[in-house]
Amino acid sequence: MLPEIAKLGHIALITPDLKKSLWFFTEVLGLEETEDVNGTHYLRAWGDFEHHSLSLTQGKKSKVDHIAWRTKRPEDVGKFAKMLEAAGAKVTWVEKGVEAGQGRAIRFQLPSEHPFEIYYEMEKTKPDQERKSVLKNQVYKSWRKGASPRRFDHVNLATSQDPAAIHKWLIDNLGFKLREYVDLGNGVIQAGWLSVTPLVHDIAVMAEPEAETPNRLHHLAYWFDNAQDILRAADILSEYGIEFVGPGKHGISQAIYLYVKDAGSNHRIELFSGSYLIFEPDWEPVQWTPEDLKVGLTYWGQDAVIGNEESTEA
Repeated sequence: MLPEIAKLGHIALITPDLKKSLWFFTEVLGLEETEDVNGTHYLRAWGDFEHHSLSLTQGKKSKVDHIAWRTKRPEDVGKFAKMLEAAGAKVTWVEKGVEAGQGRAIRFQLPSEHPFEIYYEMEKTKPDQERKSVLKNQVYKSWRKGASPRRFDHVNLATSQDPAAIHKWLIDNLGFKLREYVDLGNGVIQAGWLSVTPLVHDIAVMAEPEAETPNRLHHLAYWFDNAQDILRAADILSEYGIEFVGPGKHGISQAIYLYVKDAGSNHRIELFSGSYLIFEPDWEPVQWTPEDLKVGLTYWGQDAVIGNEESTEA
């Protein structure tokens, strides 16, 4: 049986101003802190079940330490290690406990040099009584503070390499499925949205031809229950005097969006709601052409962030 990825797990960010980043993610966005271990702060949304969906660590410059994916079975981690090594990737094992709450894992890079991690074992850490929800199927109290997203949703990567080659690598080696893509003609693919779940995308990879490095982070996204939640988040950001792009609606993915940057690291975050789910086993990837993009990128509302200006290193 081939190994399988179950879902997107977490993202580990490096920030040059940890204090500001912690303030932004905990007080403004409203994520909950699971714990602080050796200077790394582990956070999650009120509906995230695992130990963390985000970690923040102080560093000299903004970058991504790794993007992590959980497998469907414990033995899949070792199977992926063998498959990735056979595909030419350099695989490094991370022992249990090196990352708080997590069991043994592997790390490697995509051909674009984006750093990935694959794991299975992760603690389902219980919150303290003050923050615990009375609902048995929910971890923390919702709406306790800040914008309060429900869960971690997706990552969007940018690269100076051919994104179509990265799409193919993700499909061939990690089992992703292409859901939607932008075709500029003459064999040039600008962007693609891929998933291993029924979501339209757990990951997107888009072109950034002028980037200094091939491994850029365009944004990470947290999911909110409905469009009203996004409007509420806009009010909260405005109260803090924080600039943002949106709200609006994408044609691609059909999602309600708002984009904002972390004050400490300049990493871009999408506040995300709506969209649609894919259950069809014979799904055909949706093609968007340059003529379609006016609707595809911004169906309505303030224009979406369509370029990759000031994207941060992954």
